[in-house]
Amino acid sequence: MTATATLAPHREGQAPAPDHRARRAYRRRRSLVNHLLVAPALLLSVLVVVVPGVLTAMAAFTDWTGVGFHANYVGLSNFTDILADPVFTTALSNNIKWLALFLTLPAVIGLLTAWLLLRRRRTRTFYQVVYLMPYVLAPVVNAMVWLSIIYNPNGGVTGVLHIDSPLSSLHGAIYAAAAVDMWHYWGFLTVVYFGAMRQTPVEQVEAAIVDGAGSWQVFRHVYLPSIRPTLLLMGVMTVIFSFLAFDYVYLLTQGGPAHGSEVLGTYAYAFAFSAFEFGKAAAVGLIMSFFGLIASCVYTWMSRRQLSS
Repeated sequence: MTATATLAPHREGQAPAPDHRARRAYRRRRSLVNHLLVAPALLLSVLVVVVPGVLTAMAAFTDWTGVGFHANYVGLSNFTDILADPVFTTALSNNIKWLALFLTLPAVIGLLTAWLLLRRRRTRTFYQVVYLMPYVLAPVVNAMVWLSIIYNPNGGVTGVLHIDSPLSSLHGAIYAAAAVDMWHYWGFLTVVYFGAMRQTPVEQVEAAIVDGAGSWQVFRHVYLPSIRPTLLLMGVMTVIFSFLAFDYVYLLTQGGPAHGSEVLGTYAYAFAFSAFEFGKAAAVGLIMSFFGLIASCVYTWMSRRQLSS
């Protein structure tokens, strides 16, 4: 006679088996450890990003001067004053020009240069280092190089050509400042695009060549679709950086002449540290953040659309 073992069915109200309790306790401990590991970074982000962001948003609706803690609530008057200011219109227009320039010239130059680097086997590392040098240098160093060598009317390129420095032009100063920033930025885009192109499957490139595709056709129909996520990400980052532009404009022109090269960053800086109207400066900062928020939302929407297609 053989005995058969039967499993007793689990009844309601009956305590779970010991191994179930052990697994639940282990999962709770692991979840607690994970939260404790994430807590320092989360706390730092809250202190550095969330708290200053909330305080800035609150200050935008006050007349805070930046001194002390006394501030009166003024509602939307800071925003109405800013929107009625013609300097704000000029600054916003210059930011849009800045955006249009950076979405075209550095991106196109970076793409073409990255494509050419694919043909360089031995010297591509050397070229990448050279292209990245302006990007890793401090903005003040780049600005001084251009001020002393290019835009210097006494011995610089403009002086040799006997032409006025474009930094002194009312309508050309913004383009002159943007040229310096693009010179520092396009090498970074080249390295990023080159790294993305190298991830393109070799089989796709070889198949296109076997089918008779030329170099331009391979670039257009193989490499570009392959690096589309990178192009989208760098485009969104360019939009955000364009509305946060400050350093090169301030170092080269301080927003002049006659507000001709004013951007939202220098406009907010003037409110905060020249007029001591931190409430209006915070309001300008919120407007700048609004454009970055729109760009982030567009990027999220397009990314989800790509994943679903």
